[in-house]
Amino acid sequence: MNILYAYKNCDTCRKALRFLRESQIPHDLQPIRETPPTAGELRKALQSVGGDIRRLFNTSGADFRQLDLKTALPTLSEEEAIALLSGNGNLVKCPLLIGEKTTLIGFNQEQWQVTLDDGDI
Repeated sequence: MNILYAYKNCDTCRKALRFLRESQIPHDLQPIRETPPTAGELRKALQSVGGDIRRLFNTSGADFRQLDLKTALPTLSEEEAIALLSGNGNLVKCPLLIGEKTTLIGFNQEQWQVTLDDGDI
């Protein structure tokens, strides 16, 4: 089952959810703030972005700024960064779709459509 981690007040998340519904892609909707992705799911997402841990972070969010992660992130180990993300859904870039074959971070309709067309969701 595909899992869509999303924040209910996020326009981009609502667009992703609408896309999945209109495309009839089965999914389980998880509120990212209340139930952040697991460490295992985040490692899968990290692989999908070529190991660039920064791409998993919501760099425009208040928690990112409050924790001064712009400065701290380059010095964190992968495990430390994943622990932060799995413990605080506000830090995770959303929407985050964890599929059986692929992981998609953020919503780009064209990219999601290509992935769907390729049968990779």
